[in-house]
Formats: sequence, C-alpha cells, structure tokens
Amino acid sequence: MTKTGIIYGVNGPVIYLKGNTGFQMSEMVYVGKERLVGEVISLKKDMTTIQVFEETTGLMPGEVVEATGDAISVTLGPGILHNIFDGIERPLGEIAKQSGKYISRGMSVDALDRQKKWSTHVVVKEGEEVNGGTIIAEVPETESIVHKSMIPPELSGVLAWVAPDGEYTIEEPIVIVRTKDGGEVPVCLAQKWPIRIPRPVEKRYPASKPLLTGQRILDTLFPIAKGGTAAVPGGFGTGKTMTQHQIAKWSNADIIVYIGCGERGNEMTQVLEEFGELTDPRTGNLLMDRTTLIANTSNMPVAAREASIYTGVTLAEYYRDMGYDVAIMADSTSRWAEALRELSGRLEEMPAEEGFPAYLASRLSAFYERAGDMQNLNGTEGSVSIIGAVSPQGGDFSEPVTQNTKRFVRCFWGLDKSLAYARHFPAIHWLTSYSEYLNDLAFWYKEEVSPKFVDDRNQILAILNKESSLMEIVKLIGSDVLPDDQKLVLEIARVVRLGFLQQNAFHPDDTCVPMQKQFLMMEIILYFYQKCRELVAMGMPMSVLKSEDIFEKIISIKYDVPNDQLGMFEDYRKRVDEFYQNVLKKNA
Repeated sequence: MTKTGIIYGVNGPVIYLKGNTGFQMSEMVYVGKERLVGEVISLKKDMTTIQVFEETTGLMPGEVVEATGDAISVTLGPGILHNIFDGIERPLGEIAKQSGKYISRGMSVDALDRQKKWSTHVVVKEGEEVNGGTIIAEVPETESIVHKSMIPPELSGVLAWVAPDGEYTIEEPIVIVRTKDGGEVPVCLAQKWPIRIPRPVEKRYPASKPLLTGQRILDTLFPIAKGGTAAVPGGFGTGKTMTQHQIAKWSNADIIVYIGCGERGNEMTQVLEEFGELTDPRTGNLLMDRTTLIANTSNMPVAAREASIYTGVTLAEYYRDMGYDVAIMADSTSRWAEALRELSGRLEEMPAEEGFPAYLASRLSAFYERAGDMQNLNGTEGSVSIIGAVSPQGGDFSEPVTQNTKRFVRCFWGLDKSLAYARHFPAIHWLTSYSEYLNDLAFWYKEEVSPKFVDDRNQILAILNKESSLMEIVKLIGSDVLPDDQKLVLEIARVVRLGFLQQNAFHPDDTCVPMQKQFLMMEIILYFYQKCRELVAMGMPMSVLKSEDIFEKIISIKYDVPNDQLGMFEDYRKRVDEFYQNVLKKNA
C-alpha cells in the first residue's frame, strides 16, 4: 500500500506535512495533483519536510503527497551521452517536444528512451559466476564510445540464462542471475542508482598521471591529475566558463559531464550549440558523442539546482565503472551553494558565515571526495576528475565558498580580473594559483616528457616571482634605475607571459599544445635567458640586446612552430646562438 501525507504548509520549494507519515529520509515523493517530484529532507515525530524540485506556485494545504519507496535516483544505461538533462535527469529535448520552450510542471518523462532498440553484443556465457560490476554486454552508444552494461553493484550469483546478440531496449532482460538463496534476478541494459550515494569501488589509487588539457599554464605550471580535483575561482567576466570549455574540448578524458548549475541559459545554449558542431580532436566525431550536459539554469527551481551536481557525479561514476576517464565541469559551485543557503533559510536553520548553512563545508567535501583514480569492482581502472568553477561575489576570494573549496581541492586556478581586462587569456594568475599534484606527477613528466621538465618549470615560475618583486620597485621609482641583470629578468618575464602563458583559443596551433612542444618552448626561453645573462655579465647594456628583434621572435614561437613540426626548435636555438655572436661582434 502506498504511503501518503497531506500538505500542511508551503514555503517556496519547501513543503510541510503534519503527523507521522511513515516516509523515509531522502525518499522520493510525488507532490499534489500535478505529481511534482520532491525529496524528504527532514523527519520529526509529528512533521515531515520535503523539498520540491519544481515550481510550487499554486500548491495548497490539503493536497496529497505520495511516497515512492525509493531515494532520488538516476537511470543509468545507453542514451546518456549526446543528451541534455535537467537537474533530476529529465531529458530536456523530450520535454521540449511535449511542452514547448518552457518546462511545464509535473512533466513525467522517461530519463532514457524505453522504445529505442540498441545493437547489443553479449560478452558473458550461461553458467558464469558474476559479481557487482561484471560487464555483461557492449553497446555502441555513440560513434565514439562503447557502452558497457554491468551487473548492479549489490548483485552476485551465477548466470541462469543469457540472451543472444541482437537488438534490445534498455528494459529487456539480457541475463538472469541466480543468487545464492535460489532467487532469479533479471538484469537489463539499464540500472538505477541513488544520486547521493557514491558508487562502490575496489580501491583508490594515488595520483600518478596528469589530466592533460593542452593549456600551457595548466599542464606545465599548475597540473591536475586524472582523478584529481581543481577549483577555478574568478569574478564576473574573468573566463571561468571559457576555461572549462577549453578543458572539456581538449583534455585527454574519455567522457565529459558538463553541469551548468545556476548559470545563465544562454551559456548552456552556447555549450550545446558549440559542442554539437565541434569535431572531437581525439576521434574525429562530434564532441557531443562523448559529452553529456546537465542544465539547471538560474531561472529553474533551486532544489533541482542543489541536486544537479549529485546527478552529474553519479553519471560520471557510472562511466568510470566501465573503465573510462571522466572529467566533470561543475559551473558553478557558488550557485549550488546559494541554493543550499536559500533552502537552509526556508528551513529556518541557524545560518553560519554570510548566511550559508553550517554544513556547507561538509557538503562541498562530500562532492569533491567522489573524485579519484579507482580500481573498479570489475577489475578495470577509471577516474573521475572534478573541476569546479567558483563565482565569488565581487571577485573576493576570502568568501566562504572559495575558502571552503580551497580546503578540499588540490589544484587552485585563480582567475584575475586585471589579466582578463588586459585580454590576457587564460586569465589564471601565476602568483595566486597552485597545484599540489606536481610531486605526484614528477615521475610521469620525467618518463613521458623529459627528465629536465620539472626543473625547467620551476625556473619559469622563479622568473615570474622575481618579476613580481621587481615590479614593486618599478612602481615606486621606475625601471631606469634597475641594474641590467634585473632589467633582463623583467624582459624575460614578459617573454614568458606573452609567449608561454598567454594562449589564443582561436589559433589552430595555439588552442591546444602537446606536452613536448610545451617543454621545448620552456627550453628555448631558458636557453635564451642563459645567453642574455652571459652577455649582461660581460657588460653588454640591455639597450643593445633589445635593439635586436629576437625577443619578439621568441614570443611568436607559439604561432610560428606548428605542433607537428617540433624539429623547427633547433632552428631557434641556432638563431639564439647567432644573436649571441652578433652582439659580441658589434661590441667587440
């Protein structure tokens, strides 16, 4: 018999039921005549509190709330990729067909297409012993990704029946598992999983491989590991969304989950249109073939915004269980925290700093904790990397969401307003950013790129730090009073900033740069610096060195050397040697 309750009070997205309803904590419910989706968030002896994931306008006391017996869950199966969902995994394309541009309330739409038949290759045999996570079938979900359907994590037994290869819907049984107690459980291509519970794994690996993005300031100076966590904080217009777009397009993750959490609708439209037209550099197919979008725009109900990041990370964990490397872009966790604050206010909870609930830190940590490089239950290895944008009001990094996020991520890419306004992109500031993954990844850089890579990276960062110290003096008394060796530091730092850190997303060779080219660019800049230092030590004034056009030539390497013609760097080394000899001759 279905449990029901009667609405006693309505406060925005929060509703109250009086009396003992018999509902369970975190249970999914249907609210009112329109059967709006909700979730139980508080239980007292004589009061049940529910958050509703849809607009509650028009709800009245006296309407019935019906329990489902299940937690808020997502359907996991073929059809997730190349799709766009709302915060509770309702496909927006299907909703648009039924209700037009705007989502009608109480829309009941299947998360995945139940009628579509998928070409299925069954990879198990009758009589085999299976456990949670065992792969039973492979389905070409898109042209880029093979979907591997698995036994649900909590199920194990022997296969009593196995379907032949063929065309199946997501609800038709593929195998029947006979459990230890003699029961028989059919397993189909799709399964359900509650969004607030992490999917189980065998073990977690320490960070050892980088998530390569093709962005020099990230890959070289502040790398993130596969299975790592990063925060991208920045004020309005500093390029948070564009940084995440670049990572989504060019990173070496197999699958991208893009969560638009409380962002403007036009930004999600741009992602959908852009990703739908872009050719994936890894496969040659559409980028959307390995991407799924979760759109919960700023005009959608706040409760669904709060759920959207859990929906996204659950989808990511599902593909990780298949052995894929998944990258999540959460844009932005500040809007998610604002949804928490609004719900907390409606629940009349005691506010903490700046009105945010006292449990903000624990909720953030629970989200970022679901990242990791894992060995799955089926023996495969996969990872979930989480890159969360943070939008501090007025660009103030001391506010609670940024500060708490900093506690739980190991990579911090601080965007700077002055860099963005000077058209220096990506506007990640090298003095406020850091990565704790560098030591973990040092062995990979040594083996895969060069034993000198980390030393070169440290020298580049040292030059930028020296420049920062010298600029304090320059601001006070001007650059003319500096000795030539310090003027040289400022000039080389300019070369690093313009020629290495600044990157042009619209240039075919500069939008994504392979690691080998990044290393060779550092090498040539440092070799040039070494030769200039020798000349300055011999008494050559900086005015003589700057009279040559070599500085601008080094800056333009990023455009002039194609990514597939790295042999050209030898010509630049020769050009630096020629410059060195010319200066000596002229001033002999």
